[in-house]
Amino acid sequence: MNAYLQNQNSLSEVHESVDMSQSTKGWRRLLAYMGPAYLVSVGYMDPGNWATDLQGGAQFGYRLIWVLLMSNLMALLLQSLSARLGIVRRRDLAQANREVYPPVVNFCLYLFAEVAIAACDLAEVLGMALGIYLLTGLPLIWGVCITVLDTLLLLWLQNFGIRKLEAFILSLVTIIGISFLIELFFAKPDLHAIASGFIPGVLNKNALYIAVGIIGATVMPHNLYLHSALVQTRKIKSDKEGIKNALRFNMIDSTIALNAAFFVNAAILILAASVFFSSGNTQVAKIEDAHKLLAPLLGNKLAPILFAIALIAAGQSSTITGTLAGQIVMEGYLQLRINPLLRRFITRIIAITPAVITILVYGNEKIDALLVLSQVILSVQLGFAVIPLIHFVSDKATMGEFVIKNSTKVAAWMVACILVFLNVKMVLDQSIDFFHLPGNIVWKILILIGAAIFIWLFIMMTFLPIFKKRKLRDIARMHNDIPILQNLKVNANRVIAISLDFSKADEKLIAYAIAQGQSDVRYILIHIVESPSAKYFGEASDDYETRKDMERLEALSSQLISAGYQVEYVLGYRNRITEIVRIVKQKEADMLVMGAHRHKGIKDYIFGETIESVRHQLEIPVLIVNV
Repeated sequence: MNAYLQNQNSLSEVHESVDMSQSTKGWRRLLAYMGPAYLVSVGYMDPGNWATDLQGGAQFGYRLIWVLLMSNLMALLLQSLSARLGIVRRRDLAQANREVYPPVVNFCLYLFAEVAIAACDLAEVLGMALGIYLLTGLPLIWGVCITVLDTLLLLWLQNFGIRKLEAFILSLVTIIGISFLIELFFAKPDLHAIASGFIPGVLNKNALYIAVGIIGATVMPHNLYLHSALVQTRKIKSDKEGIKNALRFNMIDSTIALNAAFFVNAAILILAASVFFSSGNTQVAKIEDAHKLLAPLLGNKLAPILFAIALIAAGQSSTITGTLAGQIVMEGYLQLRINPLLRRFITRIIAITPAVITILVYGNEKIDALLVLSQVILSVQLGFAVIPLIHFVSDKATMGEFVIKNSTKVAAWMVACILVFLNVKMVLDQSIDFFHLPGNIVWKILILIGAAIFIWLFIMMTFLPIFKKRKLRDIARMHNDIPILQNLKVNANRVIAISLDFSKADEKLIAYAIAQGQSDVRYILIHIVESPSAKYFGEASDDYETRKDMERLEALSSQLISAGYQVEYVLGYRNRITEIVRIVKQKEADMLVMGAHRHKGIKDYIFGETIESVRHQLEIPVLIVNV
């Protein structure tokens, strides 16, 4: 496990990995900038969207198309603000929050962001499993379990760089778009009715629940974190012209990508309206039912196959971007970075748990209801990502001449107010019905406590930046001013400890240690015995491995003493981490030298964890030598 971040760059593995600082012109420059918005756009066409769009089209016909359009315009505005934050300040949204809000508020925002990512991942798990089931007939419970394995796909793709990852996502988006283009050709929807669906109308309680789900499925909170980090994969010139170009080309990228996502969402809703609503099948609320009815209602066997393929592509593409968002949120808020594979497995297990429980208890009947609920949860989290974002890009002290215009600021706050109003109204409507039911006293108390925390956090998040402009100005100065270097003196090392593992790398470790010292330095050779006897008896161990390890330490020490160095050696027992830390502290070492073997797979957890755990329990410098 990797621990606290030394590199503060967002997505440090791919940060500024695409060099845009060289002068390229025309289409080549545009194509080089295009990519981040496509990774973001897949979140707008994930399986959660399918459930809300299908229910909206089947129950209300074309009446909710205007909600999709409104959601897309909101998404375009908010994603452009997110990209602006990343391009101008070179900070993602989580990092910006951490710099401004107090720890308790940041931790709550972090938890909300993780809940949003888990809800998104739940939709992806269910969508992938449903797609596999519809295409192959594999039971849903097995499909859910299989989705754990796609954690390996992201790690494999990351080895090829961000551009290859973007190309893979774009290919999946293309599959989804082509599939629904063919579906619409089969469905032959009423164009006049589609046009009437763009006219806004009053929503009843059921329509509002679906509409909020559509907004939550379209304007996703984790996408705001993701976009502000992905734009930093482009290395741009830091001058005025370079930033302007980056903002312009990223706006083009976002417009194309999000309009493609709008087409997919509109196609799903129109398909449901033209096939199910028009035929009287208004109760079609499940993806599985929609798949079954496509063939008989359209008279075409290809339609359900394309439907299932597109569903799998949507789930797979969304799960990749969800993982990246999780990494950004954890690193930005907590400054904690764990192994990507472990992070992915944790997120996936959290998502799988409610899916497995629902399938085991209710069977396949409640899966689509769970999908819609996941999107409503996403929508409820939106305000906690949108409001800080608007604060940050509206602040002239940190954004300089790239602060958003007043007209954009008004539009952004109107979007925030609409989102908050719809969410509050939806939650109140659902809560009032629940409180009218007899019993459930404990749950009602918990809901009231949660509402109080929700209101407190909302007030803090909304109004704290207004009263802390001075702190924002201090942060801007901290990042923009050139520091004056006044204290560059470092005390000479008196004692240097060297952790040996009795491999061919020991000689290199000793050489690097000697390079750090002067003539009067004392070197401590350390080795930890890990035989079963040593783990049980400790210093009382006298097995063959312990004796041979002691002999080897003595031999190495003798060679160094003969060469004129001051050397002593110590054998440790039982736990590698605690023993190295104990010996280093006991000998009052000024520096520790350790080897990193660059292991992959399970060895990375075994040896990599030792290095990270040791160095974070010591206050002295730790020199890690790649061997």
